[in-house]
Amino acid sequence: MNFEKTPGWLDWYAGPSQPTFKLPPGSVDAHCHVFGPGNSFPFAPERKYTPCDASAAQLFALRDHLGFERNVIVQATCHGADNSAMADACRHSGGKARGVATVKRSVSDAELQTLHAAGVRGVRFNFVKRLVDFTPKDELMEIAGRIKALGWHVVIYFEAVDLPELWDFFTTLPTTVVVDHMGRPDVSKPVDGPEFALFMRFMQEHPNVWSKVSCPERLSVAGPPALNGERAAYRDVVPFARRIVETFPDRVLWGTDWPHPNLKDHMPDDGLLVDFIPHIATTAELQHKLLVANPMRLYWSEEA
Repeated sequence: MNFEKTPGWLDWYAGPSQPTFKLPPGSVDAHCHVFGPGNSFPFAPERKYTPCDASAAQLFALRDHLGFERNVIVQATCHGADNSAMADACRHSGGKARGVATVKRSVSDAELQTLHAAGVRGVRFNFVKRLVDFTPKDELMEIAGRIKALGWHVVIYFEAVDLPELWDFFTTLPTTVVVDHMGRPDVSKPVDGPEFALFMRFMQEHPNVWSKVSCPERLSVAGPPALNGERAAYRDVVPFARRIVETFPDRVLWGTDWPHPNLKDHMPDDGLLVDFIPHIATTAELQHKLLVANPMRLYWSEEA
């Protein structure tokens, strides 16, 4: 089946550099996606965008190139609640990938068990209005209650300005809750300002809340150029991510977000993204927690 990409869609960067930062053994890329390929895993009719193809084989090649050992593959919105591409990638990973699914209230217990056997360990609730249509909160709460019995967690994706209105719902979820991309803070505002302080309070008051300190390429205002020849892109995001890592070292995750859906201005070099890590996790202990211990505890608890 042929799909025509959304106009202006940027394909992923095919020549990632070799990172200068050496990842700790056992590191996990805890947020990435697969798209199709569309002729094998068609995109959802209700999707808000049509991406490029980005296969499991290409993802695993990037994993090996960058020096990761495992992946957590998050269901992409372009596939809706058809988790076939993500689950297939997990099944063919040799145990090196786990998944985060999107499900509807109508999902059967047998379907949840099949996803669990494939490697799924969480569901994602997306509240970014430009990406998905609104799902009633009572439906999401029902799903959260059902997946709790499997030992799964909930991943939430939202934008910082929407946290006040979503706070009550988020804080009643009965599972571990993982926030995508630090809740998308506005990094042009002070790290000590009230908006980011609210997110920090959200994590401080609710010890079941984790955060991915990922996607500086989405959050940065300064952009990707290296400074003074240093591989130091997206430096305006560093204070926010470092604050979370140092305050909540046992509840943070990191991922590439490959193949970087919906970026409009540039496509990042994934090797450069890896070199962002030591700027936000500045010691070997923090790096090991961020990249190894925490994702293993959440996604491979039987091995952690």
